[in-house]
Order: sequence, then structure tokens, then C-alpha cells
Amino acid sequence: MEAWLSLISDVGFPVVVTLYLLHRIEGKLDTLNNSILMLAERMQKPPAA
Repeated sequence: MEAWLSLISDVGFPVVVTLYLLHRIEGKLDTLNNSILMLAERMQKPPAA
């Protein structure tokens, strides 16, 4: 039982930090994906004269 508590206390902080950073970057990746999709659509349209 003490080994499990030691493992959780040693690994717990990096796990929490990793999950926090993944949560933050998820929104930015969604925005980047939408921008790339919009860019592809705009490149297919003929330029306005």
C-alpha cells in the first residue's frame, strides 16, 4: 500500500500538469484546424475582380 502511495505522489504532479497542458492546447488545435480548412476553401474560389 505504501508503494502505491509513493508512486501516486511521485507521478501525480507530472500527470496533472500534462493533462492541464493537453486541455489548453486542444482549443488552439481546433482553431488551427478550422483556419487550415478555411484557407483551402478560399484558395479554391476565384479572386474577386
